[in-house]
Amino acid sequence: MLTDRAPIVSARLGHEDSHTLERYLATGGYEGLRKALSMTPEQVHEEVNAASLLGRGGAGFPAGRKWSMLRKASTTYLVVNGDESEPATFKDHLLIERDPHQIVEGTIITAYAIGAAQAFIFCRGEFALGLERLTQAVNDAYAHGALGPSILGSDFSLDLVVHPGAGAYICGEETALLESLEGKRGFPRIKPPYFPAAIGLYGEPTVVNNVETMSNIPWIVRNGGAAFAALGQGSSTGTRLFALSGHVERPGWYETEMSKTTFRDLIYDPKLGGGVRRGRALKAFIPGGVSAPWFFPEHLDMGLDQDAVGKAGSMLGSGSVVVMDETTCAVRAAWRISRFFHRESCGQCTPCREGAGWIDKILRRIEDGLGREEDLDLLLDACDNIAPGLTWPPRQTTICVLGPSIPSSIVSGIHQFRDEFLLHVKEGGCPMPPDEVRHV
Repeated sequence: MLTDRAPIVSARLGHEDSHTLERYLATGGYEGLRKALSMTPEQVHEEVNAASLLGRGGAGFPAGRKWSMLRKASTTYLVVNGDESEPATFKDHLLIERDPHQIVEGTIITAYAIGAAQAFIFCRGEFALGLERLTQAVNDAYAHGALGPSILGSDFSLDLVVHPGAGAYICGEETALLESLEGKRGFPRIKPPYFPAAIGLYGEPTVVNNVETMSNIPWIVRNGGAAFAALGQGSSTGTRLFALSGHVERPGWYETEMSKTTFRDLIYDPKLGGGVRRGRALKAFIPGGVSAPWFFPEHLDMGLDQDAVGKAGSMLGSGSVVVMDETTCAVRAAWRISRFFHRESCGQCTPCREGAGWIDKILRRIEDGLGREEDLDLLLDACDNIAPGLTWPPRQTTICVLGPSIPSSIVSGIHQFRDEFLLHVKEGGCPMPPDEVRHV
């Protein structure tokens, strides 16, 4: 059920000047940093461990555990991933634009906890206003004494750089991000054996955390890890921002308590999504970004819980929920998603580079009314060569997970709406009237 828990990362967003230092200080800003500096780095780390904070970037790896994996070295880096480029995902963009100081404070606290003297925030280059406000927030933090030498009179010093990316989706993958940050082409690195915590930026141990993950850190330090862990249930603790879009009455961002809130609450509650647009029936929804397998009406009462969603064959991923009503063309939706991945493939791995291209061509052929019945099996065969077995989580045949994520929409569409694909073939195109066709 929908709970009335107070928001954490979106608490200031009701203020028009939420991005300013003045508003941030007036609403408890940098109090978490002051408290953290009165603690040892190990104590700060322990609070984050106690919170069981899952990374909010997609993989959902516990933040505290990632910190503990750092190789011991004289130089350690912290990199904040703000390269949010997946279609229909906009919650990090919101935080960068509307509450940049919260990200900065979380970054400083994290750097203190892991012993980093240099940190970077890698932000998608198209976020023009967000980049402007984030850069200003960093400058204001320096002027306030929260960055630079002897932060707030302590023995801890930190230099923080905002780095705009060039808009490549693949740079959202942490090792491709590090390559780009080093001035190279954004190619993911092979791992294992070496993860960023062992060999990361400039060959040194590096923690890479998501923007929303960083935004939770000040609250956790101020209120304690146990208070955060008391929200939600199981391994899915705290609250989370969800980017709700598609065929809903009230698309937008919503911060809800994890696990206890269901997909039905998110889509249909009057305070949240407000129901499917124009009173139409729900056809399908994507629970965690367009790389996730689709869900259907029978999944509506599932909680927003990472483990539950994973066991059901999908993921919460990037926190993006895309709703498709009964007028949605499943073929066109699957094609548009696969077309995006084809365009954004870095080209390093053959299954992704070539397989994505073939899938794009076959789906386009079906959508244009030139498809054949055997194309459906051909599509699944191509998908099986990219991610053998067509299971979730997918089996890896490529360096990063972009390639194995490509089949998700195709497999979901064909398995659930095979007759609709066949109708495109038999009737020479989409059977719905042009003014009724809806797609993501």
